[in-house]
Amino acid sequence: MTAEQQLNPESLVARIIAELQANPHAQRLLLRTLLTNEFLGMPARLDRIEKDVAELKADVAELKTDVGALKGSDLEMKVHRRILPLLSQYLQLRRARIMQSAVHQAPDDFSETVATAADQGRITVDQERRITATDIIVRAQRQSDHAPIWIAVEVANRLDVDDLTRSRASADTLAAVFGENTFAMVVGHRIDAADRERADAAGVRYLEVPERF
Repeated sequence: MTAEQQLNPESLVARIIAELQANPHAQRLLLRTLLTNEFLGMPARLDRIEKDVAELKADVAELKTDVGALKGSDLEMKVHRRILPLLSQYLQLRRARIMQSAVHQAPDDFSETVATAADQGRITVDQERRITATDIIVRAQRQSDHAPIWIAVEVANRLDVDDLTRSRASADTLAAVFGENTFAMVVGHRIDAADRERADAAGVRYLEVPERF
């Protein structure tokens, strides 16, 4: 073949590309010749990496949820230990005692009174469950007139409208069961301005405590 008959590099590449486009099987053969097994397996490995990343993201999200729950539980334990002096000072109370909390089983007479109120139809089953689920319930006397009073306390790191709603519902149910004065209260590290306004409107007291509470 003479030099004139030889194809220049551009023409040669163009011809090869045209042949490959017309013959998909030849494309695969050329790839196997030019590329190593590592490159040929790259798409499958990328798929595995994407799946691993997705699983990792899910694990991290679950871990964040678990850490948040642990933080909330830790705060609830701290509040349980300090709630009586806090409430006694904040609400001007005397003879305060915890009736129910995560680490304090409600006395039989308290549980029986709540159950009897549900049996008699003075509260609903859902209200009875709300009492059982309340984070902390305190019974005390007002310093001013020694009148008995119940305090329903919900605890959370960041207080929001759900905590306000639960506390209000618990306090209203305690009033229906015992026929005595009640306070709805929430305790946590943070509550934003909008929820402060909601708390004031609903008659819910809020108490913010420092992170190193």
